Amino acid sequence: MLLTIDSGNTNAVFALFEGERLVAQWRCSSNARRTADEYAVWLTQLMALKGIKPSDVEGCIISNVVPAASRELDRLVSNYFDCSAFSVEEAVAAYNIPIRISRPEQVGADRLANAVAAHEIYGGALIVVDFGTATTFDMIDPDGGYSGGIIAPGINLSMDALYNAAARLPRIAVEKPRAVIGDDTVTAMQSGVFWGYIGLIEGLVSRIQKEKDQAHTVIGTGGLAPLFHETTDAIDHVNRDLTVIGLRMLYHTYRKAPA
Repeated sequence: MLLTIDSGNTNAVFALFEGERLVAQWRCSSNARRTADEYAVWLTQLMALKGIKPSDVEGCIISNVVPAASRELDRLVSNYFDCSAFSVEEAVAAYNIPIRISRPEQVGADRLANAVAAHEIYGGALIVVDFGTATTFDMIDPDGGYSGGIIAPGINLSMDALYNAAARLPRIAVEKPRAVIGDDTVTAMQSGVFWGYIGLIEGLVSRIQKEKDQAHTVIGTGGLAPLFHETTDAIDHVNRDLTVIGLRMLYHTYRKAPA
């Protein structure tokens, strides 16, 4: 089995693949202070509930955007799964993704994994909208090249900012309100967040396609993607597993690359 680890700013996702089949996945909150032993206790117990042993894991690839977490994630893999983890940065070179921006080293590992999976699954000119800590829009050319992106504050980040900065505003859940105009504080906040992000998605997708003078297929990923997909025609497909699928593809390409 292959273990893929997508360590983001808010959550870390651990997924197991048997060939191309996604067997299981689990997530925990990101914490740069979490040790390899703590990860192992949590992960191996969840694996055991599925009847999976650490010895079943034969390889690993890590996408990590939290530098302080790198050492303990590497220790987790080497100490408890008896294998060395590949990094996305190592695998990207083997995959030969054209990165058409002025500072290629600044593209997040998870965004490159998304680009690989989106190109292989959907093809053509693509926009990947990832609803994570930040809401990102990534452009993938028909040949699979990464040609730029947009980074906006994530939905939960925006809500936390409202809650922390305004003494009388409560913390709310992200959900579609019954009307655009709220009739109390909570529904007014829900409308601002939900319809505000619908406007952000539709407006940016429209501007991207106008600037590129080309139609794009839009892929939504991340936990909140289905909620927005139900409401706007700007998102064509939702694939919540896009990042880990991209990691699997990168791993197998890297394994086959000549030394």
